[in-house]
Amino acid sequence: MKQYLQARPDIENSDFISCIDELPLWSAPFGLSLLEKVEMRKNMNVLDIGCGLGFPLIELAQRMGNSCRLTGIDPWEKALERVRLKVKHLKITNVSVVDAKAEKMPFEEGHFNLIVSNNGLNNVENIKSALQECSRVAAHNAQLVLTQNLDGTMIEFYHIFDKILQDRKLYTETAALREHIYQKRRPVHEIYELLEKNNFHVNEVQEQSFCLRFLDAESFFNHSMINYWFLPSWAKLIKPEKHDEIFGALEKELDMLAAEQGGLSLSVPFVLINSHKL
Repeated sequence: MKQYLQARPDIENSDFISCIDELPLWSAPFGLSLLEKVEMRKNMNVLDIGCGLGFPLIELAQRMGNSCRLTGIDPWEKALERVRLKVKHLKITNVSVVDAKAEKMPFEEGHFNLIVSNNGLNNVENIKSALQECSRVAAHNAQLVLTQNLDGTMIEFYHIFDKILQDRKLYTETAALREHIYQKRRPVHEIYELLEKNNFHVNEVQEQSFCLRFLDAESFFNHSMINYWFLPSWAKLIKPEKHDEIFGALEKELDMLAAEQGGLSLSVPFVLINSHKL
């Protein structure tokens, strides 16, 4: 079995958590766009959905100051422990975090003036329920700003993956791959419609993109971000006895692409949606 397929993050290990603060390198392009659109006023109640290790929650807290109260939610308790440690040592007094899912939030109706989610709402189990809850806890005219990567994310890789599965007549696995992409990266028009259905008026939809570059397939699959947060989902799509064959073929095709391009360059398109509660 490929060594990178055996690596699994121990997300309950505090030492591991302390090593992955570079995770915002992935989310920074999304987050920088989000931070540009946030409307700041004194005495705001702010919610960050899927706050993870604290970005952009802590950054927003410091930018907005102590008249504002910020709350982050995430079902990853070990990450929240890390956020609490940061808050303590940075002496930030206007942040709290709650172990909760977006589909069922422990807050009163109309409590928040601002809700942000930086690549978080696209990873919930039920986006419809999550947006219903956002509407419930949002105050009148509250702003909701979300970002998510689009279905063209790493399309160069996914095209190769899809073709390899089809060439081997693994049609069930091909369908599962496409469904995986759809569930994680819903089309913009679907998110737009769900927001409008839940009384959020969409003011702005802004699409951007950046690239992730790797030397070759080995560096791609062994990169910690790919290995921990993407690869387990890909491996689940394939029967274990097929892992070596499929990932071996992926390595070969990706290396050919890298040789042609002078490196492996993967596109990451994303969208920012800026809306307000009616």
